[in-house]
Amino acid sequence: MDNQHTAPSLFDEASDAASDSPLADRMRSRSLDEFVGQHEIVGPGTVLRRMIEHDRLVSLIFWGPPGSGKTTLAAVIAHHVNARFVTLSAVTSGVKDVKRVVDQAAVEKRTGRRTVLFIDEIHRYNKAQQDALLPHVERGTVTLIGATTENPSFDLNSALLSRCRVFVLKQLTEDDLTAILKRAVRDNDRGIGGRGIEIDDDAIAALAKMSDGDARIALNGLEAAVNAMEASDRHVTRQLAIEALQCTHYDYDRAGEGHYNLISALHKSVRSSDPQAALYWLARMIDAGEDPRYLARRMVRMATEDIGLADPRALTIALDCYETYHMLGSPEGELALAECVVYLASAPKSNEIYTAFGKALADAREHGSLPVPEHLRNAPTKLMKEIGYGSGYQYDHDLPERFSGQRCLPDKLEGKVYYAPSNFGYENTIAERMKRWEELRAEIREKESEHD
Repeated sequence: MDNQHTAPSLFDEASDAASDSPLADRMRSRSLDEFVGQHEIVGPGTVLRRMIEHDRLVSLIFWGPPGSGKTTLAAVIAHHVNARFVTLSAVTSGVKDVKRVVDQAAVEKRTGRRTVLFIDEIHRYNKAQQDALLPHVERGTVTLIGATTENPSFDLNSALLSRCRVFVLKQLTEDDLTAILKRAVRDNDRGIGGRGIEIDDDAIAALAKMSDGDARIALNGLEAAVNAMEASDRHVTRQLAIEALQCTHYDYDRAGEGHYNLISALHKSVRSSDPQAALYWLARMIDAGEDPRYLARRMVRMATEDIGLADPRALTIALDCYETYHMLGSPEGELALAECVVYLASAPKSNEIYTAFGKALADAREHGSLPVPEHLRNAPTKLMKEIGYGSGYQYDHDLPERFSGQRCLPDKLEGKVYYAPSNFGYENTIAERMKRWEELRAEIREKESEHD
């Protein structure tokens, strides 16, 4: 099968020693004791560790960032329980591929050997493809281990999810990556220990720091540094390691959870009036390749949702930021984003407009087409005037204090309050105005009642 891979090659000595096999593949852990990281889920005494050691394996979902060990851990588990290990990629496989694996698994099951089916990026399977797995997981024809970088509660259907145990793998720490790199440096069989190469500790530290928790990136960087050495030089320096790695790698997918976590952090930092954090999250997203125009649009949203009339200039600055970036592009236009995010974070905050509009919208939907009061209706024709349209309307500009106090809400909603300005920033001025208008309105109502 073109897109099917069975387990033995993951632990095959000949394959490990092959010079054309990438270092990251050669250094895959072969046992639970050799596995680095994820101590909270596979350390001694943990639930998953006991399940494996007591041979009570169930179908699993591993959710974690790239390079955190999902594939390697699945292979280690299959090897530990002496199961046939088959891997599929959800990117290149479909229902027919699953069927072929299941048919072979049924044959193996009759001989007493179980099959662990590992599906990488399982979140990319659609609902029909996920449903096709259900009966085989339920009957135990295969033990499923799915790997995903996306939140399974969003991307896997509930029927499949309910039949699996979900374990969350965390980003590897710098200490984890340092241990993995040093093992590769020492290992004479699978690593580079037999090549007589000296690698500075600060080179290892740089690789661990710049690999963003991804063991594959760290090992690929180490291998690239070794391959980039001059023939007469057997020494890997920090500078060489950094050049080989090229740049910092971020766990970032514009359509995935990493994206939503970062934009959430940016928005909440602005809302919390923390310009330092807001600048950091903005820089993270820009450096990871986010479209700056998306960030500019989000800042327009922040200006209206979290600042509102506490500082009316915030919206103008956010719109100017968008136009400035549109005119200059990157990298010059990115400074406009930085200026805007600092302004928004340091501006007075109010969500009263956001809240008020939500209340008004709820009433509009609940009460339907309440009639417009007659004195507010448009009266462009003689007939409309004769039947009362516009009758009694007062032109505020002609009145003392330019205020009529006339009723403008539908009768059913009279007295309803949607917008209550805060005491922050410019909204404090608005609050004073509204207070004065209420005083005038009360005076007008009192006079009206006297005439009645």
